[in-house]
Amino acid sequence: MNTHTPKDFRNHPCFHADAKGKFGRVHLPVAPKCNIKCNFCDRKYDCVNESRPGVTSTLLSPEQAGVYMNKVLEKEPRITVAGIAGPGDPFANGPETIATLRTIRRNHPHVLLCVSSNGMAIGPYIKTLAELAVSHVTITVCAVDPAISEKIYSWVEDGKLIYRGQQGADLLLRRQLAAIRDLKAHGITVKVNCIIIPGINDGHVEEVAQTMKDLGVDLLNCMAMFPNVNTPFGTTPQPSKEMMEEIRAKAERYLPQMRHCTRCRADAVGLLGDDRTDEFRSCLTACSTLKPMPAAERPYVAVATEEGILVNKHLGEARSLQIWERTTDGFRKVEERPTPAIGGGIKRWHQLARVLGDCRAVLVSGVGQTPFDILTKSGVKPLEAAGFIEEGLAIVYENRNTALLRGRKNPCSDGACSGSGGGCG
Repeated sequence: MNTHTPKDFRNHPCFHADAKGKFGRVHLPVAPKCNIKCNFCDRKYDCVNESRPGVTSTLLSPEQAGVYMNKVLEKEPRITVAGIAGPGDPFANGPETIATLRTIRRNHPHVLLCVSSNGMAIGPYIKTLAELAVSHVTITVCAVDPAISEKIYSWVEDGKLIYRGQQGADLLLRRQLAAIRDLKAHGITVKVNCIIIPGINDGHVEEVAQTMKDLGVDLLNCMAMFPNVNTPFGTTPQPSKEMMEEIRAKAERYLPQMRHCTRCRADAVGLLGDDRTDEFRSCLTACSTLKPMPAAERPYVAVATEEGILVNKHLGEARSLQIWERTTDGFRKVEERPTPAIGGGIKRWHQLARVLGDCRAVLVSGVGQTPFDILTKSGVKPLEAAGFIEEGLAIVYENRNTALLRGRKNPCSDGACSGSGGGCG
């Protein structure tokens, strides 16, 4: 995977105003779930009549996003940035987000990669973002005082726990500040979006700007809240242009300001000043109906292994899978890819199917019936195997009789796995 192709960071139109009319972006709508509830947000997945964050006409799987990206670049070569900005939060959909970024990086090493997040769950993925050469990240921080934040957010979700009030606001802020520090430590350019809500945080922005400056943030985008009728702030008036200019002028004492933001949709495509989202909608819809890629076109094989030599781990217990490919010199380990969190039931296996969208097979020591069925239907063939990884890879890539790996037993028939009754994990 080539992550070292030279890139011109000045070609990102959201971070550099002079690039607005020259270079474009495409947002890939692969992240439907969100892990916080903002009192100004109304996410509509299938809305075509609004142009604001949180809306998209359809959703894509990582594999479909890869096909869509190819088609977009064919028709609009000025696209220099592929971003993920929802319609939920990219890291409430971490496996899908990383799988999408990995696909784009592999197929288009020259493209800048970008994500926009609330910061709640991005932390565990920052190292991987750096490895994939994600160059730009936006974090939305509306306040640096939990007493103010608790008025902005109804709740935040951490795993299976929901936190409300100041407890939730404090947790979110700690995650956001830690994420920004870590992103900067990895050399990633960071923009902070601050949604201005009259009567709530309009007098607090200088403190936000000062805190962000101290963290090394590169750019601050003060955005006027858009009142959405079906939300707690639905009757709160939108900040006036005069209020916004005054706020930006104060914040500019601390950080450069983004004044050319167009509040893009989660499926936006084109230049900021020449949006082509409507024009590409039929292409987006067509890609969303694509069937899984045939196994022969998938370059990788996933392996469940303890130490990287033997196939010796049950799929239900694997917290990560090694990804291998065949080269002219034999076999090469590409990366270690995290699996969705254990305990997610059937959703875990649907997530894993999307994460392994570029794999033709997964070699495991054992697999339950539920994941076997879901992965098989998605085009990823689960194969029970024993022995050396490279021996198993040779059988898969050479299309030899997979019975040579080991006859597939009835799933979990020996009771050796620690599954919870939902298909081993």
